[in-house]
Amino acid sequence: MEVKRRAVRTLVSKLSSVSERTRIDALCELRLMSKQEPETRPVIAESGAIPFLAETLYSSSHPSQENAAATLLNLSITEKEPLMSTRGVLDALAHVISHHSSSSAAAAVQSSAAAIHSLLSSVDDYRPVVGSKREIVYALVDILRCHRSSPPRTVKDALKALFAIALHPLNRATMVQFGVVPALFSLIVNDGRVGIVEDATAVIAQVAGCDESVEAFRKVSGVRVLADLLDLATGASMRTKENAVSTLLNLVRCGGDAVAGDVRDAVAFGALDGIADVKDNGSTKGKSKAAELLKLLLGDSRGSNGNVFFNSGSSFGSLLDHDSE
Repeated sequence: MEVKRRAVRTLVSKLSSVSERTRIDALCELRLMSKQEPETRPVIAESGAIPFLAETLYSSSHPSQENAAATLLNLSITEKEPLMSTRGVLDALAHVISHHSSSSAAAAVQSSAAAIHSLLSSVDDYRPVVGSKREIVYALVDILRCHRSSPPRTVKDALKALFAIALHPLNRATMVQFGVVPALFSLIVNDGRVGIVEDATAVIAQVAGCDESVEAFRKVSGVRVLADLLDLATGASMRTKENAVSTLLNLVRCGGDAVAGDVRDAVAFGALDGIADVKDNGSTKGKSKAAELLKLLLGDSRGSNGNVFFNSGSSFGSLLDHDSE
């Protein structure tokens, strides 16, 4: 291991070289080492590489930027605390993704978005810190807004990062303020790829858990879009349907009777079949949320035997009301 320590220290010393070629070669080797030899990641962090890597994200050299961002992504897998405690790392990542449509290298944007997600994936305390970086939140939303020109992998990493940010409730209002709701629904309506739609609806479900989301959803007819996803005729995946159920449930919880009325009208026909499908065939969490949503929407439409009844115009029929699993 001592040999590797010496090798890392030599490479890190080259990051301050006046020769761009020397710097790029050192970055390439650190990127490869941090990917293929996980045991070197703490050594790289301890050797003072992180400030150099962060500074390189501002470089106009795309090869330098790409390799620095990829190395930071590799380090973020196991060296979260050193990255979060190094001044300027989050600002440097924000710089890269903020220029996703202009000066930043495409690969660096993807790696930076993925690094943000990686940092937030398992440490709750980092979510308010990253969420307070408004430039990061705005830039991630803008990647979704420009999804037609953004590579699919970058869009997916931006969605994952936004999902992690939204797990902290106080971040959701900022996300709504920066236009995440219309950006997400535009993605769902215009993209259509299963993985993208699943990830987008997962973010929507989290964002729906704040008061500010109610009006934002109303402006984009979000409830109607979710009802369409729940219609079995659309062929949405179970994960998408579970996310739609979770979103509607969060909206009703936040918006009260007025929103419940809007949701009740929107799901009156085909969407009820989708909610029933989640209740019968979804995951344990999905079943529980579908049962709760039905109870909130249709609590008075019950017979004495526990069945739920609908008028003859409904395509839903009847559903045996099971306890949540």
